[in-house]
Amino acid sequence: MTAQASLPARSPRRRRAATLAVAVTVGALLLAACGSRIAPEQVLGAGGVAGAGSQAGVLEGGDSSFDGSDPAAGGDAGSVSGGGGGAEPGSSGDGSGGSSGGSSGGGSGGGDAPSGEGENSATGGTKAASCAGFKNQTGMTNDRITLANVADVSGPVPGIFESARQGARAYAAYFNASSDLCGRKLEILALDSRADAGADQQAYTRACTDAFAAVGSMSAFDSGGAGAAERCGLPDVRSTAVTKQRGECKTCFSAQPVRPNLVGDAMPKFFQRTNREATQNVGLVFINAGAAPDSAESMRRAWTKSGWKVKYFQGIDIAEFNYAPYVQKFKDNGVQMVVYIGNYQNTVKLQQAMKQQSYKPKVFLQDGTVYDSRYVEQAGDLAEGTYSYIAWEMFEDERVKEMVLYRQWLNQIDPGAVPTGFGLFAWSASRLFVEEARKLGGKLTRASLVDGLGKVRAWDANGLHVPQAVGPKTTTPCAKIIQFRGGKWQQLSRGKFECGRLVDSGFSG
Repeated sequence: MTAQASLPARSPRRRRAATLAVAVTVGALLLAACGSRIAPEQVLGAGGVAGAGSQAGVLEGGDSSFDGSDPAAGGDAGSVSGGGGGAEPGSSGDGSGGSSGGSSGGGSGGGDAPSGEGENSATGGTKAASCAGFKNQTGMTNDRITLANVADVSGPVPGIFESARQGARAYAAYFNASSDLCGRKLEILALDSRADAGADQQAYTRACTDAFAAVGSMSAFDSGGAGAAERCGLPDVRSTAVTKQRGECKTCFSAQPVRPNLVGDAMPKFFQRTNREATQNVGLVFINAGAAPDSAESMRRAWTKSGWKVKYFQGIDIAEFNYAPYVQKFKDNGVQMVVYIGNYQNTVKLQQAMKQQSYKPKVFLQDGTVYDSRYVEQAGDLAEGTYSYIAWEMFEDERVKEMVLYRQWLNQIDPGAVPTGFGLFAWSASRLFVEEARKLGGKLTRASLVDGLGKVRAWDANGLHVPQAVGPKTTTPCAKIIQFRGGKWQQLSRGKFECGRLVDSGFSG
C-alpha cells in the first residue's frame, strides 16, 4: 500500500530550500548496487545495467548572484593569494620543479606539509607529455592556470557545499607545493552559485572568460550553468552533477556521475540478506519539493524490483517541525525499516520524534549525507544504530593513502574543516584534471581536455572511491554499507565495495 498526502502550498523561498535539501542527497541516492562480490572495474567494463587559505592560491570571485547585469562582469576578483612570476611556457612540468613557476600560494617545496609518492604524488605518477608548443589560452598566464570552482556557499542553507570548494582548494595547495603544469601553478577562482540557477549561470559565464576549466564544482541548481559551459567549450570536472541538464552538457563531467533512472541494488540486496523481514515493511520518506518526488519514485520502483515492499511513501516539507504524524504512520503501516532522504539536520528531528513516541524500527537508513561528524554531534545518542551507504572509502581509514592526503591538506587550507563526500569528490575531480592535463602537455586545450575526459572509464583517485564511469556519465553499481555503533562508524558490507547491477526504474530517465 502506498500513501502520499499533499502538503500545503509553500512560498518560493521555502520551495527553494526544500529543493536544495533534495539536491544534497541526489548524488548519494543512486550509488548502491547488488550484494555480489564482483570487482568494480569488472562491472564498469560490462556496463552493469539491468574559508580562503594561502596554500591554495585562491581568487575570491565574489557574489555570483544573477541580477540582470553583465554576467561576465561577475564579482570583484579580490586579492590573489600568492602568485609568482616568470616561468617559461616550455618548462618541463614534470613535477620536479616546484620553484620554476612561482608559488601561487602553494609553497616552494612543501616544507612540513604532507606529501605522497608514486600514484599518490601530486602528479599521480602519470607520465608528462612534452610541453613543446604549449600556448597560453583563456585563464592561463606564463606562471599560472586559473581553475574555477562554483559552489553553493551562501543562500538558503549557508555553507551547504563549501566542502566542495575546500576539496578543490586542498588539492590545488597540494599540487602547488611540489609541482607545476608546464611551468604553471594552479589558481582557484572561487565563485558562489548561491543555490540559484541564475547565479550558477552567471558564475559559469565568468568562468568562460576568466578560467581555463572548472574543477570540483557542486550546486543544487547546476542546470543554470550547463549551457554556458557547453557554449564556450569549458571543461567542467565537477564533484557531482545533480540535474539532467548538467548530465547532458557535452563539456561537463563528474568525479561522481549519476543517472537518475539507474539505481544500484547493492544496498537493497544487502538488507535482504541481513534484515529480510524489515525489507518487506519499508517506510520511505523524503523532502517533498523540487526533484525529490521524482527521485524518490525512481528509488521506490527500483527497490521494489529488487525485492523490497514499500508500505509507506511520503514527502515531508523541509520546514515541517511536527514529525509526530509521520511516526504514527510508520506505526499504522507496520513499518520495520525507515529510509529517510534529506538533510542530516532534519534526520535528527525525525529521530527525536520517533524517540518521543517510543518507536524504534529494526533499521533506520539514510544515504551518505548522514555520514558526517556534525550529524553525530547533533544527534547524540540518537545516532546509535543508524545505517548509511556510501561510494567512497571511510574517512577514518588511514590505510587509504589518498584519504590521508585529502584530510591532511583539507586541514592545511582550513583547520578543523569537516571531510564530506562532496569535498572528497572535489579533491578527486581536481586530481583528474591534473592527470589528464599532464598527459596532453603542449597539446593542452579546452577541446583536447574534453576529449580526454570523455575516455575515462574507471576513475577511483587512487582508491579513494568506487571506480567511476566519468566519460559515459553512468551511476556506479557499487556501494559500502556502514553503521554508527559503539560511538563510531563501522563497515558492514563485504570486501571494499559490494558491486553488481544497475536497475532501470523506468522513471526520471
